[in-house]
Parts: sequence; structure tokens; C-alpha cells
Amino acid sequence: MTTERPIHCPDCDGDFEFTRRDFVKTVGAGAVAVGVSPLLASAAPTPKSAGETVVKKFYDSLSADQKKAVCFPFGHKLQTRLSANWLVTPKKIGDDFYSDAQRDLIDQVVKAVASEDGYDRLKLQMKDDRPKGINDYAVAVFGTPGTGKFQWELTGRHLTLRCDGDSVENMAFGGPIVYGHGVRNPKKNLFHYQTKQTNEVFKSLDGKLREKALLEKAPTESRVPLQGKAGKFPGIHVSELSADQKKLVEQTLKTILAPYRKEDVDEAMAVLKKGGGVDKLHMAFYKNDARGNSVDLLKDQVWDVWRVEGPTFVWHFRGAPHVHAYINIGLKKA
Repeated sequence: MTTERPIHCPDCDGDFEFTRRDFVKTVGAGAVAVGVSPLLASAAPTPKSAGETVVKKFYDSLSADQKKAVCFPFGHKLQTRLSANWLVTPKKIGDDFYSDAQRDLIDQVVKAVASEDGYDRLKLQMKDDRPKGINDYAVAVFGTPGTGKFQWELTGRHLTLRCDGDSVENMAFGGPIVYGHGVRNPKKNLFHYQTKQTNEVFKSLDGKLREKALLEKAPTESRVPLQGKAGKFPGIHVSELSADQKKLVEQTLKTILAPYRKEDVDEAMAVLKKGGGVDKLHMAFYKNDARGNSVDLLKDQVWDVWRVEGPTFVWHFRGAPHVHAYINIGLKKA
């Protein structure tokens, strides 16, 4: 993996939020509940999963003063915020506030919620995007691991990760997440391989479908609410595609989900199936970002901003001037 010096990004300093109202709309009043949804029982992580087990060890290791600073009730407003650059608490992982053993447990959680390749990419992304790498990020625990609903969350520049044992029912990853990388040249970005795969779908399209798939202006990147079956989605409808083209879409989903652990990927695919499966997805590619700026930086007709969306699935990827990706996969309460 080759990288280059990150750049400053005004968007990263902005305050993009997935508001509490959006969160409630997503999971539904009363849907945030302990236990595993019957729909996803065979797919979702559990409180006994590897990451969740380490989360409990981390929580148990915290002193009373530490818990006051980084532990909150389940459903706290901080749990619903989503941004490309924010700290869920002011206590950074590298601060003297934490012991070396606790920092090791935090790293173990990151490793447990990612695939092997995903862990390497996430650690390198944090190293590239912050002077002290993961030590410039922050964590929080919502609820009490081992005794009910809980969620561990890590946030910082270009990253939001969650680990919750399916406490947020019918939501992949425990809720909306973020990843990114602050490198301007798309080809040197850690996640450009996802754009290359997604553009294989675009390259397979004929004239009319290409016109339908390629849109002028992208929506705001942080706006990823779940719309349910009544939603209206941009771009081409996957049901319009040939069998071979649908296989490319399926490979795209496999590729973009690859950084995460199998349990979360399985849950995401189970949620997608509940929303009608791949045939209910739409795919859109954009010439310009939400501000109207061209995003074809290399003038290569490889569209670096794209969106995959359906009733239970939203994946917004902005690859220029560098990567911001917002993901929200779950069931919207009717």
C-alpha cells in the first residue's frame, strides 16, 4: 500500500451529523433493544463475539474516574452523531488517561471488527491522517457490556467504527459508520480499489444506461438516511441489468464490504436481502460533488464519486479530492 502526504480538507472540519431524529427514524422507536433479532440471528454479531468480548474486558479495566469520562448510557445523543472528523470524547487514546494495556485492548477491538486486510488499511489510514495515528482518536462505551445493551465506538478523522453485539437491532455495524483517507491522488488512496471495482459496473453499461447512471451533481455525502421500500433512488436500477452485469454489482458489494469482519458483512447482506436483495439496489456515478466541483481529477473517466442505495442500504463514496465514505445499512421501521 503506497500513500502520500494527506491534505487539509474543509469538509473534514465541518460538522456533518446523522442526527438523533434520523437515527430514531432508522431503527424505530423501541427498536434499540438487547438481544439478537430473529431475522438476523444467524448473521449478526453477538455479545460473545470476539470484538464484543474484548469490549467487555476494556470496560471492566476502566477505573471509576475513567468511566465517568468515556462511558455513557445506551442511547446517549453522542451515539447518534456521524461526522468525518470528530472525537466522541476529549480523551484521546494516546493520552496518559489510558494505560498501555487499555490501548492494547482498543487495538484488539479494531482488529476484531475488521478483516485482516481491513485492519491493515484502517491502521495505515489513521497513521496517514493523524500525526500520532490511532493515538489521536477517541473511544466511548455506551451501556454496560455483559449486562444489557451496549456499544463501543471509535471516532476521529475519517473513521467511525462500532462494536455492539447487535444491541442496535436490525442495523449492520451497529449503526451508520464512516471511513476515508486524506490523500488527493485517487490512485494512491487506500480505498481506490473500491472505485476501480465499482467502475467495472459503469464500463459494462451501454449508451442509454450510461446516461441514466452518470449524474451531474452528487447529493450531500453525509445524508444517508434509510428510505425503505417507498424510497426514491438515483441512477440505474440493478433489476435493469443483465446477468453478467448483476454479477459485477455483486462483486462490488463483496469488495466494498471486504474491510469488515464476516459477522458484520453477513448481517449487512441479511439486511439487504430483507430489503429485496441486489435487484432493489440503484447505482449512481457523479461528475461533480455536492458543491458543483468536478471530481474527475485525473480526467480518466473513472468516476470517483458514486452511490449504491436501496430500501435498506446506503453507501456514499466520495473519492475526490480524497475519500469520505458514509455507510448506513438497516431496516427502517414502517
